[in-house]
Amino acid sequence: MSVLDSKIPAGSLADKWTKHKNDINLVNPANKRNIDIIIVGTGLAGGSAAATLAELGYNVKTFCYQDSPRRAHSIAAQGGINAAKNYQGDGDSNYRLFYDTVKGGDYRSREANVYRLAEVSGNIIDQCVAQGVPFAREYGGYLDNRSFGGVLVSRTFYAKGQTGQQLLLGAYSAMNRQINRGKIQSFNRHEMMDLVLVDGKARGIIARNMVTGEIERHSAHAVVVASGGYGNVFFLSTNAMGSNVTAAWRTHRRGAYFANPCYTQIHPTCIPVSGDHQSKLTLMSESLRNDGRIWVPKKKEDAIAIREGRLKPTDLKEEDRDYYLERRYPAFGNLVPRDVASRAAKERCDAGFGVNKTGEAVFLDFSSAIQRYGKEKAFTQGHKNPSKEEITKLGKGVVEAKYGNLFQMYEKIVDQNPYETPMMIYPAVHYTMGGLWVDYNLQTTIPGCYAAGEANFSDHGANRLGASALMQGLADGYFVLPYTIGDYLSNDIRTGAISTDLPEFEKTEKAVRDRIHKLMNAGGKHSVDYYHKKLGKIMWNKCGMARNAKGLEEALTEIRELREDFWKNVKVTGKEDAKNAELEKAGRVADFLELGELFAKDALHRNESCGGHFREEYQTDEGEALRDDENFKYVAAWEYTGDPKEAKLHKEELDFKNIELKTRSYK
Repeated sequence: MSVLDSKIPAGSLADKWTKHKNDINLVNPANKRNIDIIIVGTGLAGGSAAATLAELGYNVKTFCYQDSPRRAHSIAAQGGINAAKNYQGDGDSNYRLFYDTVKGGDYRSREANVYRLAEVSGNIIDQCVAQGVPFAREYGGYLDNRSFGGVLVSRTFYAKGQTGQQLLLGAYSAMNRQINRGKIQSFNRHEMMDLVLVDGKARGIIARNMVTGEIERHSAHAVVVASGGYGNVFFLSTNAMGSNVTAAWRTHRRGAYFANPCYTQIHPTCIPVSGDHQSKLTLMSESLRNDGRIWVPKKKEDAIAIREGRLKPTDLKEEDRDYYLERRYPAFGNLVPRDVASRAAKERCDAGFGVNKTGEAVFLDFSSAIQRYGKEKAFTQGHKNPSKEEITKLGKGVVEAKYGNLFQMYEKIVDQNPYETPMMIYPAVHYTMGGLWVDYNLQTTIPGCYAAGEANFSDHGANRLGASALMQGLADGYFVLPYTIGDYLSNDIRTGAISTDLPEFEKTEKAVRDRIHKLMNAGGKHSVDYYHKKLGKIMWNKCGMARNAKGLEEALTEIRELREDFWKNVKVTGKEDAKNAELEKAGRVADFLELGELFAKDALHRNESCGGHFREEYQTDEGEALRDDENFKYVAAWEYTGDPKEAKLHKEELDFKNIELKTRSYK
């Protein structure tokens, strides 16, 4: 085991990033046109990085498995993006955003990276406004803000319930400008199959053309992995069904350490599972917790009656409802962080108070908000004594303006009108805080290989605060990576083009072809989805919202046995040298079956509870996470050794000099 050097610059926290930018090496504009960069993934992190690096003069190649960068999963982010602008005048600052993020991550993130994130957050908003992103505005024309979980200020900028889509269109338009200039070569419907190392440095990738099946070699002086998270290891998650770990995992197999894989976020406001044949879950934005109140019946018999259809939730009187988040966490109420809200919902449902047929749902109710907004609207219109009907109508109009597309989506899926009947929600797998280990420059342990956005581990610790994913992705792509990658590339100004005829490319391509051939010729009897669903059930039941040593030990054995069976008995139809969606899935599930074992190993070794990692053996008397700062105040970075079970642990000790290390409380 080694202690990792994160290359954090010296000096005070507030000055580190400025000093670092002044000290690092730069590449002359005339030399940038001779340097090639590959970016894998074109969501917010990859798209913003590609546009910015091309604008600077580098030659950029982008790769995405979708038919267009517009379809990256960033588009699904609904609620907003954080920035410490303090437009509300409610006491926000860079330090407060930094503090909230470190505390929200349960003190398991790197101080220097998080402060830099807070420091550049304001620039992101300016950049996106300049691109034409239609953020919501107040009556006077100023940008509007709302609150998200884990904070006591309003710092979340939003565009209705489609913020991710609007931000992605901004980055995509910036990319398109560079594509038109010839500075970006865009390879859509291409999947990265492996990373090519030459003399120990990342010098290219092997990619598969998903339309023709052709295997291609692509070279560059540096490679950026910005391919998102690995939540689909659980099969059912809020991620797009195509979201996968392959680019990051193949990079890990080539020597990049994988950090904190067990830190997975369970989102509290998702539409509950409806049946065994479901292929994904739908997220209802955390922004809904601004105005929605979460509750279950106080009496178990009322919960049973609602489950059996004998009682409607609207029939239950106020005094018979348990607004359990407001009861348990009075300071933050319904806006506690996601991990806290998720565990609280699970506790109520496990105790028998769940409200749908399976008993795994709680209510998210907007009736109070409708009445409150309706009265306010009537008053501003001069109606000092409005009727209840008028109040309700006006209130619904205000709620529709704020959340209309989310309510519409819920009604389409559940066939219930959320304006009239409370939404039903339940926690589901959403975001992954773990990812490729990177230093302060966002470089992995492979020289020349960088990771950005959700693909790296760097900013969120053990739990991500809502509206911080978009912030990190755009911070990395627009304002961090374009500076730090130049420090590395300054040594490549005389290197010249990297040939794809090098023996390293040939050897890596052969390994890719051999793997594909092995998958195609397994000749088994079970589909890829058969194995993915089995893996998902193991992960959810034994590595999900709550974990314990016994379950994790069982998971390690069961995942290994499932993986062995997969390689013997999977049936992949079609041809390997043609369009083949089943082959694509097979490669991704093979990677999930390795990641799943490392995930369980990481969760088993971490004998504490923190953020999204909740070990049942380590909790307070009140059921809250119980950290062990003496023994586990570190990043766990795992080195691939050929077998996930034998992965080698490396530690990056976390040093808190600017924040007091204490038990997280939202009461």
